[in-house]
Amino acid sequence: MEHIDKLQIRKAKNEDLNTILKIYEFAREFMRQNNNPSQWGSSHPVKEILINDIKEGLLYVVTSNNIIHGVFAFIIGEDPTYINIENGKWLSSNTYGTIHRIASDGKIKGIFHFVVNYCYSIIPHIRIDTHEDNKIMQHLVNKEGFSYRGIIYVSDGTSRLAYEKI
Repeated sequence: MEHIDKLQIRKAKNEDLNTILKIYEFAREFMRQNNNPSQWGSSHPVKEILINDIKEGLLYVVTSNNIIHGVFAFIIGEDPTYINIENGKWLSSNTYGTIHRIASDGKIKGIFHFVVNYCYSIIPHIRIDTHEDNKIMQHLVNKEGFSYRGIIYVSDGTSRLAYEKI
């Protein structure tokens, strides 16, 4: 396994799309194998979302020696799915960044930690959510100092556990 010190983050480009799609395919299979088959189903995120994220400058890749090992969207500003929160409340209503659709190819450990530190260096107020069945992500967000804030609902109407770090 490569060492985390060699990781870099850059904005995704159109020519990265095939590699990004393979990473998401790997991540969906990993989730299925780890009792989380429904969070991303068989096709999330769809190619059109990724193309738009690239166009808008919201999709990033994590590389080592110019090889893409991870991908995530980072969006600063109000997230419509975070407006209503049940069984809790946000720590702050100030401007925040949201990490969405984070995935890796499984070849390097520490990508989530690296991404959180990168995003936190841009804006020290981050939100993230995950499916109730995604025990691995719940462990990671707690390990990175996020606090559980309540339940939000994504665009398809399903619930997610919401976290925040300030």
